[in-house]
Formats: sequence, structure tokens, C-alpha cells
Amino acid sequence: MIRNTRKKRVALVSALVAAGAMVLSTLPAQAAENGVTATTIKLGISSPKTGSAGLAYGKVPGAMKAYFDYINANGGVNGRKITLVSKDDKYLPTLAATQTTNLVLNDKVFALVGALGTSTHAKAYTAAALAKNGVPDLFVNTGFSGFANTAKYPTTFTVLPSYAMEAKIMAKFIKDNATLAPQASFLIAQDDEFGIDGVGGFKAAGHTFAAAPTLYPAGGLTSALAEGALTKLSAVPGKPVLVLFGTTDSTAIILKAAEKLSLTSKFTFIAGSVGGDANTLLALGVKSTTIDGVIAASFFPDAKDETDEYVKQFMQINMNYNKGVTFDNIVLQGMNSAMLTVQALRAAGKNLTRAGLISAIETKGSTFASAGLVPLNYSATSHIGYNGYYFGQLNAKGELKPFGGSLALYTTDSTAGAVVASTYKRPAMPKNGIPNN
Repeated sequence: MIRNTRKKRVALVSALVAAGAMVLSTLPAQAAENGVTATTIKLGISSPKTGSAGLAYGKVPGAMKAYFDYINANGGVNGRKITLVSKDDKYLPTLAATQTTNLVLNDKVFALVGALGTSTHAKAYTAAALAKNGVPDLFVNTGFSGFANTAKYPTTFTVLPSYAMEAKIMAKFIKDNATLAPQASFLIAQDDEFGIDGVGGFKAAGHTFAAAPTLYPAGGLTSALAEGALTKLSAVPGKPVLVLFGTTDSTAIILKAAEKLSLTSKFTFIAGSVGGDANTLLALGVKSTTIDGVIAASFFPDAKDETDEYVKQFMQINMNYNKGVTFDNIVLQGMNSAMLTVQALRAAGKNLTRAGLISAIETKGSTFASAGLVPLNYSATSHIGYNGYYFGQLNAKGELKPFGGSLALYTTDSTAGAVVASTYKRPAMPKNGIPNN
């Protein structure tokens, strides 16, 4: 009798354990992941929406949200709708750290997307312990080559080519151009990781400026400083090449200073990719006649080129889901990063985990469709996005036309690799702009 009772108890316990295991096996593996439910995926972004940088880059979160809303209206990602929690960090490192920490700990987002700024995001990454918490840090909007260090930033994926790459390609562009090469060249740059990365790139390329770079604190360029630098350089014979390695608001200050001093025709201005957005320059008060002729680096099609299939599709989405916002290079950039994000989420599968998302980009990210005219370089050993540029020339309408009339793409790395001509052909825009990878 005792033996039978004992057997019954053992059988009952075994049955309960088996039943419990069956229940647990039916639960989705992502149940423990912050920001993911059976029907939603919560993402977060910390970026400047106000302040001087906000004037140029404040459109990024809205552009990303518009694209996510479009995807949600067309079934979402594996049945889940994307929500984007956006925080304004005003391009201030301390505030970026606070906002990013809030996104991770309070809002409990699944992943971060599209964070903007070098010093801001470097501080935010550490403060929010993104590496320790395994939080995917996707498509960061900065060209600082240091974010490619997977030992220090294991969850970060960059999207922009590095500033070192840009400087190397710019050095070759100047060297190979018969009009520019004989002229003295000068550099005005931000005195932070941005500018220092650029200085290092020019050095790696063997380019020598005619004087030491003029450096200014990030966000600290004043009209007086710009006027002083231009007045000094105006004494240089010929038509000096003036490389502007800063944000768009800084580029605007320099160009407006040239207008005030009647020096717009004295220099050949080359604006870096970050600071050469024509729509923003015009919005900041730079005259169209001043913009006409400015050389700028880019790896995207021009946002005014409606013959480009990516531009055309994103314009339509912007019209329907981001009403009242003028489509420009910043909107194009935001929507492109959102499209990359959707492809990454799809590639990670229905059983969505943070580790799975990171792995999906490492294994499949280089094949993602995007507007970029140069390759994506994601792999198990590389978290680097695009790796090249072409140079165009702005006209009075703010259109960026390939310099010399034909598109010449170049790719390189952030160290000692050569600058080489690229024959890359990007993937076609997915039907109706909806990835099906």
C-alpha cells in the first residue's frame, strides 16, 4: 500500500513536471526580451531635435517613424508593429547619456536605432551599459571610425562611411583634379573625434595642407572665428581649396562669413558629407548663389533626383506618412536606416532576440537593399556600414550633380588601405519599398 502510494506520488510529480515543461515550451523565446511582445517591437532613438544641430538633423526620428508607420500599415515585421520612442538630446553628451539610459532602463526598448553624434553617443553607450546589457545599437549616424572597434562597442553597427575614409577619398579627389591640385589647401574642422578622424585620414593619404588645421569646439564655431579664419586665408595667392569638416550649421556659418566678407569667389569650398546638405544650408540663410559651385561628398543619390527609384519611393512615403516635412538628404538618410532596420528585424526571424538580431546583421547585413551607392560591409568580423563616396557639385537649386558630369565612386578603409574605384551595383528597391528578405 505504501509502495503504491509512493508510486502514485512520483507519477503525479512527473506528470506535473512534464505538463510544466510543455507549457514553457509553448512560450515564445523572446518573452524575456525587453521591448518585444507577440504584436509589437519597441525601438528607441536619442538624437538632437532642438538646438543648433537639431536644425540640421532634427528630421531623422520623424523620417524613421514615417517609414516604420508605412511598414506597420503593410503588415509590420512578421506580424509585429514597430513603435519608435524618440528622445531629444540637443547634441549634448551628458543629456544623450541620460536619454539613452532612460530608453534602455525605463522605456525598455528592444534596440536603439539611428543615434546621432560622436561624443554624444560614445558617452551614451558607456552610461547606458549597452555592451553589458547586449542592447543592439543599430546604424549609428556618425562616421567616427572608433565605433568600428567591436571589442569596445560589440553591439554597435555604424552606417556612415568613416570620416577617415572620407578624408582619404577627398585627398585623392584633390590630387587627381587638375584645377584643385596646384592650389594651396586648408582645413577647418571640429576639434573632436569627428575632426581628429578626418585629420588622421588626410595624413594616412599623404595629403599635406598649407597650414595647420583651424579647429573649433564642436558646436562652438562663431561668426567672428569664421570671419577671422577667412580673412587670414584670403591673402593666399590663387584660389585656395577650403575643406570644411563639420556639421551643416558650422558649414553655414563659414559660408555666410564668406558672403559678409565678399569672399565667396575667392575659395573653392569642399564640404564634407555631414555638412554639405543644400536644403539645410539654404534654410540656415546661406544664399543660393553661394551654394552654387560648392563641392560636396556623398554616398547617396541626391534627394532631389526623382529618377532614382529609392528617392522616388521614399518621397512617396514621406508625402503620406510625414506630412508637412520637406523631403531632403536628412529624410532620405533616416528612411534608409529605417529600411535597413526592418530588414535586420526580418532576418532575425519570428523568434526575435537581441543576440539573434546582432547575428542576423553580421550574417546577412551586407546583402540588405539600401539607397547607398557603395557597399555595406557587415560581417562576423565587421560592424562597418558604407565604405565609400563620390563627389558632386551643388547648383543654385541645391541639386548635387556628379562632379565633371559622371559618377565616380571610390571605396577605402579607415587605415592604410588604398583608395580604389568602385563598380558596385546596389540591390534594386524592394517592391513598393517593403523588404521581403
